[in-house]
Amino acid sequence: MFTNFFYELKSAGVPVSLREYLTLLEAVKAGLANYSIDDFYYLSRAAMVKDERHIDRFDKVFGHCFKGLELLDELFGDDIPDEWLRRMAELHLTPEEMAEIEALGGWDKLMETLKQRLEEQKGRHQGGSKWIGTAGTSPFGAYGYNPEGVRIGQDGNRNFSAVKVWDKREFRNLDDAVEIGTRNIKVALRKLRRFARQGEPTELDLDDTIRSTAKNAGLLDIKMVPERHNAVNVLLFLDVGGSMDPHIRVCEELFSATRSEFKHLEYFYFHNSPYERLWKDNRRRHVESMTTWEVMHTFGPDYKAIFVGDASMSPYELTHPGGSVEHMNQEPGALWLKRMSDHFRRTIWLNPTKEDYWRYTRSIAMVEEILEGHMYPLTLDGLDRAIRELNT
Repeated sequence: MFTNFFYELKSAGVPVSLREYLTLLEAVKAGLANYSIDDFYYLSRAAMVKDERHIDRFDKVFGHCFKGLELLDELFGDDIPDEWLRRMAELHLTPEEMAEIEALGGWDKLMETLKQRLEEQKGRHQGGSKWIGTAGTSPFGAYGYNPEGVRIGQDGNRNFSAVKVWDKREFRNLDDAVEIGTRNIKVALRKLRRFARQGEPTELDLDDTIRSTAKNAGLLDIKMVPERHNAVNVLLFLDVGGSMDPHIRVCEELFSATRSEFKHLEYFYFHNSPYERLWKDNRRRHVESMTTWEVMHTFGPDYKAIFVGDASMSPYELTHPGGSVEHMNQEPGALWLKRMSDHFRRTIWLNPTKEDYWRYTRSIAMVEEILEGHMYPLTLDGLDRAIRELNT
C-alpha cells in the first residue's frame, strides 16, 4: 500500500524522494501515527511534501490511495462519529416547502433580529423557525433552510443562500502547475501581447551586425540587443471558496496559463467581492494580507486588471457596510470594485458560470453594471472578447 502511495505521488508531480519515503516508514514503525487516519495524513504530508504548492496534489493522491481507512478510527472508539450525528440533524425540504419559507425582509432586519436572538437565547436549539440552532427554518444556524440567513456552525455550503457566515473559513491556493486542458485557451491569452526589448543586450542582432561589418570595410563589428519580452502588465484577482469550489479546475487552468504567458504578472485572492484587504496566500490570509489601497498605489493604471469569479453572492455584500459574508466591512464591496475599475485603465471580469444563467442572479447584474458591461464568460469565445477589450 505504501509503495503504491509513493509511486502515485511521483506520477502526480510531487517531487518525493526515496529517502523521504523511508523516513515515513520509520516513523510509522515507531508508532507516531497509531491508528488515526488524521495522524497518518499529517505525518506523511510532513515527511513527503517540501513545497506548499504541492499540498493540493498530495491531498488528491492521499484520498485516492487511502479512501476508506477513516473507518479505523471507528473500530478503536466507542463513540458514534460526530459526522453521523450531524448528518442526521440536517433538514431536507422539497422545493415547494422551500418556497413557503419567507425571509425576514432585508439586511437591517436580519442583523437586528440576530442581535436580539443572541441576547435572549440561553441554550442549544434544534429545529424550529426562531432560535439559533440546527435543522430548522430559522434564519440563524446550520443544516436547515432559509432564503436569507446567517450561517453559524456549518461545514461548507448546502443551499448557497447565506448572506453572512459566522465561522472561520479556510481556502486553498490555486495550483499554478496545472496543465491547460485546451490549447486554445493558451492561444487566446497569447493575443494579449506587446513585445519590447528590455534589459541588458544579450542577443546577437544579425542584421545590424552585417550592416556594421559592411560599413567597417569587412572588419567584424558585432551588435547586440536586449532580449524580447512581453511587456504587458497583468494583475489577476481570483475569487476563492464558497460557490467558486465547483470552478476550481478551470480557474487553475487559467491561473497556470497566465503564469506561463506573462512575465509581469501579479495576483491576489478575494472572496465574493474585493473589500479593504486582499491576500496572496489563502492559508495565511488571516495574518498576512495587503490593503487594497496599497495594491492600487503599488500597481499603476497601465496594469491590465482581470477579475475571475462567479459574482454570485448576497446583494448586501455589494450594497451594505457589514454585508460581507465573512467580516464586518466598513465600506460596501461595490465601492471597492468601482475604485479599482476607475484606477486601472483596462478592467474585465471573467465569470466561470454559464452566460445563460447570469440573468437569474442579481449580484452578477450588479457587478456587470459596475464594470460597465465588461464581464465575459470563462470560455474560448469569452476570452477572445475579453482580450479584445484589454487590447483597445
